[in-house]
Amino acid sequence: MTPAGPSARPAARRFPAWLGWAIALGLLALLWLFGSGAFPWAFDYPKALRIPAARWITAFTKWLLNEATFGLFTFSEFTRFIAAMLDVPYRFVLSLISTGFLRGEGSQAVQILPPLSWVALIGSGALLGRYAGGWRLAALVAGCLAFVLVFGQWQSAMVTLASILVAVPLGVAGGLLLGVLAFRHPWFERAIRPVLDLMQTIPVFAYLVPILILFGFGPTAAVVATLIYAMPPMTRITELALRRVPSELTDLGHMVGCTRRQMMWRVMIPSSKDALMVGVNQVIMLSLNMVIIASMIGAGGLGFDVLAALRRLDFGAGLEAGFAIVALAVALDRLSQAFAHLRPEPAAGTGLAARHPYLISGLALILGAGIAGAAVPALQTWPEALELSTGTFWSSVVEWINVNFFDTIEAVKNAVLLNLLVPFKRFLGGLPWAGVTALLAWAGWRLGGWRLAALVAALAFLIAATDQWEKAAITVYLCGISTLFAMLIGIPLGILSAEREGVWTPVRVIIDTLQTLPSFVYLMPAVMLFRVGDFTAMIAVVAYALVPAVRYTVLGLKGVDPRLIEAGQAMGCTRGQILRRIKLRLALPEILLGLNQTVMFALSMLVITALVGTRDLGQEVYIALTKADPGRGIVAGLAVAFIAIITDRLISASARAARARLGLEAA
Repeated sequence: MTPAGPSARPAARRFPAWLGWAIALGLLALLWLFGSGAFPWAFDYPKALRIPAARWITAFTKWLLNEATFGLFTFSEFTRFIAAMLDVPYRFVLSLISTGFLRGEGSQAVQILPPLSWVALIGSGALLGRYAGGWRLAALVAGCLAFVLVFGQWQSAMVTLASILVAVPLGVAGGLLLGVLAFRHPWFERAIRPVLDLMQTIPVFAYLVPILILFGFGPTAAVVATLIYAMPPMTRITELALRRVPSELTDLGHMVGCTRRQMMWRVMIPSSKDALMVGVNQVIMLSLNMVIIASMIGAGGLGFDVLAALRRLDFGAGLEAGFAIVALAVALDRLSQAFAHLRPEPAAGTGLAARHPYLISGLALILGAGIAGAAVPALQTWPEALELSTGTFWSSVVEWINVNFFDTIEAVKNAVLLNLLVPFKRFLGGLPWAGVTALLAWAGWRLGGWRLAALVAALAFLIAATDQWEKAAITVYLCGISTLFAMLIGIPLGILSAEREGVWTPVRVIIDTLQTLPSFVYLMPAVMLFRVGDFTAMIAVVAYALVPAVRYTVLGLKGVDPRLIEAGQAMGCTRGQILRRIKLRLALPEILLGLNQTVMFALSMLVITALVGTRDLGQEVYIALTKADPGRGIVAGLAVAFIAIITDRLISASARAARARLGLEAA
């Protein structure tokens, strides 16, 4: 006999979660199958009620450019002034490391002072590595720069490095100041949070058009685009780091009489150094991710080389330029990480040389290399006869695959297209926007309450109301299929890597390389092997988005408490049972976060795959760039951002719920 009582009744009356999902999906299916006649507006948003956001944004941009005035200056004069101010440090750094200092313009320019030689730059990089991380780091930095030199990418790499050396300090300073303001003023943090979300999720292509209109074509416009893309992580990390400063330190600062400014800049900022250097590292990496896209608006350098190779379908040349970007990324990444953990040693003496040995050594090296370069030209500029190239080899490999496996490749491509991609595309394209919006609201309510439900419903509604639903459905279809394949490959590979340390070591090297390769590099072999189309886009997206699926799976499995594994072994569980019933269940929150990041990577890559013929929101953004239509590009970019935010919020809520169910955090 079952006991009755107050504690038993709530459990009996609880509404099962699976039943709620079944009812929601059933209602969507009924509307999809039988509602087109009775509710046509649910499938095609009424034209009379559409929000003309693109027209409003274009008109606003034209007003800013032609009519807006601020004091004595028009807005366009103000932006050109900013571009001129940015051009000064950029030209100086470019002259210092690439072109030399010139007198005159264009073909009449005369070099009055040569740039730093390759010997000076590689030696200076090695000295920085030795100072920050020892001889191993010095050898790594020197090896990365030597790779760029020997493979004939030096001049382009120096143009790219000039942009990085200007954009990174500005991005770090701007992000630091915004983070301090957000920490000091809660209202500012609430106001800037959605702006930062949009800056990180709107495709860069979308705001290239207004940047071109306002700042002109050239490297300074590319620096502005890089700042917009790279500054948000520094802002977020600064605010988080300041909130985590131990209260004991701030109490001590108050006791010794620190003012508010002294408390911030002499106590809190220095104590947050380690976390802030992580932000610096993120700014560097994101700036390097921008080099190819920035080349579209005049940045030049390695990004332009990759873009030109893509247009020629020269896989070998594009891969070499891409590996040069990877080499720069590795050197800058390791240096910034080493400086984050640097603990300065006390000076060995009181003299200038004793207090600053590395600075004196660097200046002596630069001076000596300059004198040697004037006497021996090969020490100033690496001879072309000694340059190496593997471009022809890689292009020949792709050509050999095409010649010998063309029929097999075409058969696989057509099978996947006809049996998976096309049916799924038609299915998503036929769903009613109203039903999908209602289902997303239900999911938001179940996972995060009414606020999350209102957010995802409002964002989905705006996609439909701005006439982007059809293209958004194609974007979701490509992103969903690509994410599915990336997770199907990445999770088993992550499990294997976590279980066998010998596998993880080479896999980590491969995924680190994949993560630093420019996204455009993935397109070239895909286009050369599979031609243009959705299948090609899917292959490129899967290759690009695979990294977080592997990395977060390994992170989750390696983070399982060893005591729980030992308890399972004591109970007689086999290795497979421990993996399935303990490790994978406890690693589920991290795997869900990996899914979240995989979706974000896929969305960012989909905008670039517009170059290979997709008809999604990425194509809309790219068309807007070619036609200089800021409204069209920003509205399509906002639709991509809305998809990213909806996905991020729902998956993050699922991860929190999973952690609560497992007792890893409070519900």
